[in-house]
Amino acid sequence: MTAPVSVLSRLVSIPSTSGREEAACSYLAGVLPSLGWERVETDGSGSVVARRGRGPKELVLLGHIDTVPGGPEHRLEGDVLWGRGTVDAKGPLCAFAAAGGRVFLPGDWTVTLVAATGEEADSRGALHRIPRHRPAACIIGEPSGTDGVTIGYRGSLRAVLAASDGGAHRSGDAGPITGVLRCAADILDLVDSLDDPALPVIRRPSGAVVSMEGREQGERSGTAELDIRLPEGSSPEEWMELLRGAAARRGVSISFRGVTPPHVEDKNNPVARALRLAIRKNGNAPRVLAKGGTADFNLAAAWNCPIAAYGPGDSKLDHTSEERISLADFSASVAVLDGALPLILAG
Repeated sequence: MTAPVSVLSRLVSIPSTSGREEAACSYLAGVLPSLGWERVETDGSGSVVARRGRGPKELVLLGHIDTVPGGPEHRLEGDVLWGRGTVDAKGPLCAFAAAGGRVFLPGDWTVTLVAATGEEADSRGALHRIPRHRPAACIIGEPSGTDGVTIGYRGSLRAVLAASDGGAHRSGDAGPITGVLRCAADILDLVDSLDDPALPVIRRPSGAVVSMEGREQGERSGTAELDIRLPEGSSPEEWMELLRGAAARRGVSISFRGVTPPHVEDKNNPVARALRLAIRKNGNAPRVLAKGGTADFNLAAAWNCPIAAYGPGDSKLDHTSEERISLADFSASVAVLDGALPLILAG
């Protein structure tokens, strides 16, 4: 078992759900010097930050170490490593750690690895790092498959609906719980009406219920949280205005959190191009992807530098009980990064 594979397997074996990443971060911080990283620290968000070089130009390799709960038991079956995080996104993170720790570094460059906390929750790790860097280039660690390069993600908007009253008989007044339920249905119907199944997913909105709760104990109250995915070309502000109108028609209050705009990069930017060239060099035809999810990619757009997302793993296995990764694919993705990073650093 190679050192990067060993690090990946050990890291996957350590649970690190959002908000509980300390043990995994401690392990990673301790092992990164053995992979070639010169300076390693844990920042104020709990994220692990490692650096090599001291040049004025910076390449940021931004991955995340947290996971959602659940997942299959950590185990190795032949070439396949099972466990939560193998795909999303400890596999991509460990590929970054391996390739970034050994790439030849020109004197005018610094390479920084960030194992961010909280990506699956509030992106606190990425938000903590954004004002602390002005990189010349960035790769985001998310599963794209060994031959895929991701250049775009939809945005997201969490809408919280709420209503309450002092109590009434349901036979005469359906009440706030029903109002919240109907408002949620109105919003989901509105999203569906604006969708076009013929379009690529990056250009399609979608909506889903995150949670619902209603109580009638004299007083009555209802809440619902919706996750609205925002298509390319739209803004959170225009969607918030639409949803405010739907809430007002039902007499329901609405608030927003986790507002993230969509972002799509030029497929020919230097980072995406370097990754595509390296994929070809390793014998595969590169695929350019634009995804329906949302990632720290969207937040890193604030750096206004060339960005692409890359990493091993099948994203269809994200958050599922079948999450697993082929170690051959993991090693192939490290080889792709071994080829891509020097091209980026030559810029």
